[in-house]
Amino acid sequence: MDAETLSRPDAAIETEIKYLVPTSRINRRFWAPGAEYNTGVYDFYPATIRNARLRESAPTLDADGFCLSRHETKVTDFADLEELKAYPAEVETVAKALTGCDFIHPMGGQLRSPVIDARGIQPPAAEAHVDFNTPTANKIAQIFYDKLRPDGPGFDRFICFSLWRALSPAPQNWPLALCEGPSVGEEDSISNYKVDVDTIPTGADLFAPIPGEEDMLAATIFKYSPGHRWWYFPDMTRDEVIFIKFHDSDHSRAWRSPHTAFHDTSRPDARVRKSYEFRAIAYFEKKG
Repeated sequence: MDAETLSRPDAAIETEIKYLVPTSRINRRFWAPGAEYNTGVYDFYPATIRNARLRESAPTLDADGFCLSRHETKVTDFADLEELKAYPAEVETVAKALTGCDFIHPMGGQLRSPVIDARGIQPPAAEAHVDFNTPTANKIAQIFYDKLRPDGPGFDRFICFSLWRALSPAPQNWPLALCEGPSVGEEDSISNYKVDVDTIPTGADLFAPIPGEEDMLAATIFKYSPGHRWWYFPDMTRDEVIFIKFHDSDHSRAWRSPHTAFHDTSRPDARVRKSYEFRAIAYFEKKG
């Protein structure tokens, strides 16, 4: 299907986004091969997701916590682990151009699709979230820097981020929605602890005490607020990338962007989404 015959995206989509309900108490994300399970209690809340390609001024990292950029990747098969060895260098090139950082620490990538047709593919994350909370971001940034640069000068700033690209043809049936960071308050934020398992537990085992849970890596999940401002980039191509801030240590800027997949039912010709995201940390070293 060529560009002339594609359905046209709406200027805004009236839909629902999954948020944590205020009464949810034990919030964990169990991660197993091909499956994820959240113990938190969620519900759908109304949301307007606007077309960022039509925005008067394009979203920026400093103002919004996310941005769109163009990058023609040399990777032809994102399921080929050997071919993917060259991808972190591409991510670093994009990160340096967008942020001015000195270097990145690559953390790895993930294929996602609502259709799990091969090992290594995870479903789209379908609730408002950021992949790290503040203690996790601070901890891993220091650990990785000390390992990479034991004799380095230290860093003044870091950004934990993801570089996200769609691999399936446009339009995609589960696009990525991104929230303006400054529209989200700390009162909306809850830690969601990540628990890696071989298989997802069931019943009471989902809520059993986990020693040292408060020191485990955690994401941030969000309670609903009508003040959250959501955007998306319809008709993503393979040579476009979205840079998403998980945590910027400089809080004078937009320092994070909650995000989620959402089911776009407005496009009758939508294709099954397949995407690849790559997480990394950008470091800004001390000078002099």
